[in-house]
Amino acid sequence: MKYYIGLMSGTSMDGCDAALIACEEDDIKLIHFITYPIPKKLKERALKCCLVEKSNIALACSLNFELGHWFANAALKLCNEASFDIKKVSAIASHGQTVYHIPFEEGDLMPSTLQLGEPAVIAYKTGVPVVSSMRAMDMAAGGQGAPMVPYSEFLLYRGNEDIALQNLGGIGNVTLLPANCTIDEVFAFDTGPANMIIDGLTRKFFSLPYDENGDLAAKGKVDSYILESWMKLPYIDAPPPKSTGRELFGDQFIAEQLSLYPNVKPLDLIATATKFTAASMRRNYELYIFPRAPKLSQIVLSGGGAHNKTLRKMIEELFPTCTVQTQEELGFDSDSKEAVAFALIARATMEHKPSNVPSVTGAKDFVPLGSITYPPSFGNS
Repeated sequence: MKYYIGLMSGTSMDGCDAALIACEEDDIKLIHFITYPIPKKLKERALKCCLVEKSNIALACSLNFELGHWFANAALKLCNEASFDIKKVSAIASHGQTVYHIPFEEGDLMPSTLQLGEPAVIAYKTGVPVVSSMRAMDMAAGGQGAPMVPYSEFLLYRGNEDIALQNLGGIGNVTLLPANCTIDEVFAFDTGPANMIIDGLTRKFFSLPYDENGDLAAKGKVDSYILESWMKLPYIDAPPPKSTGRELFGDQFIAEQLSLYPNVKPLDLIATATKFTAASMRRNYELYIFPRAPKLSQIVLSGGGAHNKTLRKMIEELFPTCTVQTQEELGFDSDSKEAVAFALIARATMEHKPSNVPSVTGAKDFVPLGSITYPPSFGNS
C-alpha cells in the first residue's frame, strides 16, 4: 500500500483542497480530506497577480514562496487531522495556484501556463517528495495543459454505460466516458464558467465568498438580454480541445459587464450568471457531447457548484432526459475530486508513467506530468 497527497487550489481560490489517498494497484481509497482556508491577504495578493494591469514580477516572485508555505501547511494539517505520519507519504502532488493560462498563441505570446507555489518549500517543510508543474509537459507536447482530471476519472468511473462527469469549480469542465471506453476514447473540455462569475458578483455586492446553496440567485430574475449576449461569446461555441480560466471570466470580465449594465439589480445579475453556467453547459453538450453519446442519460456533478441548489435545478430543467446526480449520490466526495485526481497523477509520475489524455488536451503524445522535487533527507533515513 502506498500513500499520496493531492493539493489543489482552483480558479475560485476558495482554499486548498487536500486529499490523502491509499493506493494498491486499482484499489484507491480516500483516507481523509480537508479544505484548508486561504488567508484573506494571501487571496487578495493571488487575485492581484492574475491581473495583467496589477501584477508585477516582484509580487509573483514573493507569492510563489508564500503559496509554497501555505500548501505545505495544508499537507501538514491534513495528516495531523488524520493522525497519519506524513513520512509514510510517497509523494505530494501540488497543482499550485494558476495565475495565468494561455492555451493558444496570442500575438507574440506562446501557449503557456503558470502555477505558483514553490515545490522546494513544500518538500523542505514536509520532508516528502513533491510533484508539481503538472500542466507544463502536456503543453510542451502541444496540448493545452487542461483539463487534467480525466485521467483519474477514467480510472475511477468508467463502466458499462455512457457517463458525463461535470465539474463545477471556478470553471466548468466535462468528461465524457463512453461505455467500456479505452483511454483514447475519453473526451473532455472546459464548458465555460461555473462559479467564477457567480462568486465574483457575490463578493462585490454582498461581501460573501460565494452564493451558499444558490440562495441569492433564487431571489433574482434572469436577464434574458444579458444571458443572450454572454452566450454569444466566442468561447462558448468554440470546438474542443479548449480550456479557459480567470483570464477570460475573472474580475476583468465582471468589471466590463457592470459598466455595460449598471442599472441591473445585483440579485438579477447573480441569477443570470447562474443560468449562464447551466446554459453554456447545455450548449456545449448539444454541440459536442450528445453527437458522441446520443443515449447519454447520466450526468454527475462535482465541485463547489454541485452544492448550489439553484444551479442544480437549472441544470435539471435544461437536461430533462438525463438523470442529474452529485458524486455523493454515487458514494464519492464532490469536493475532493480534483485533489484526488492530482494525487493519482503524482503516483503515475513517481512510477514513470504518463497521465495526460491527448484526446482531451490535444497533446501529440502520452507524457508523464510534473517535475519532482526531493526533500534534503530523502533516501537517507
